[in-house]
Amino acid sequence: MIAALDQISALAVLVLQGGLVVFLRVGAAMAVLPAFGEKSVPARVRLFLAFAFTLIVAPGVSADLGATTPLTYVSEPVIGLGFGIAIRLMIMALQIAGSIAAQSTSLAQLMGGANADPQPAIGHVLMVAGLALAVMLGLHVKLAAGLIMTYRVFPVGQFPDPQLFADWGITQIAQAFSLAFSLAAPFVIASLLYNVALGVINRAMPQLMVAFVGAPAITAGGLILLLLTTPLLLPVWQAALEATLANPFGGR
Repeated sequence: MIAALDQISALAVLVLQGGLVVFLRVGAAMAVLPAFGEKSVPARVRLFLAFAFTLIVAPGVSADLGATTPLTYVSEPVIGLGFGIAIRLMIMALQIAGSIAAQSTSLAQLMGGANADPQPAIGHVLMVAGLALAVMLGLHVKLAAGLIMTYRVFPVGQFPDPQLFADWGITQIAQAFSLAFSLAAPFVIASLLYNVALGVINRAMPQLMVAFVGAPAITAGGLILLLLTTPLLLPVWQAALEATLANPFGGR
């Protein structure tokens, strides 16, 4: 019986050590992942979610857990943060698109400081809608699969190459800004046409106070354009999010 207890104790130590290694990567990712790592989510809930995802991921990567070294306790959080930031950039793309759209339609200051992250109302609407869509389409399942996939790309104890990691980060940021501008393009085009038309009217009728006539028009036009384009923009963003989830460390 004593021998059996010794075997159980040794097995428990290995299981806890493996769980700790997985938690280092998963917990770091959960700190910045969309939906689960939002500032509006209480810290205790986020900690519980990190433990829950650890229990999900650990059985799938148990064969990939090798010997633990001091470098492991540094490399695992770095890899987890890299994965989390890659997904978080997709949410930031929505926020940037909302900021560009708000600046273009004179809605930048409407309820700007009412959110956890101060941002224009259009950016907040797009972000909440995007998060709701992603969660409804199984974001938690795809995140768990992505976390398991990171162990194939970066084995335990292997520190990422700094140059490759930096190049990957720059590429991800560039793609996020490109996606954001693509999503905000209808608002930018509408703003350009509006300002050109306003300039022509001002030249034709200098006595008319075009600012008083045009300000309500661009505000109403921006809200109507948001209503019409959001159902078309969110599927484009969702496709980009799924592509990032399928290959978060693209190019590696």
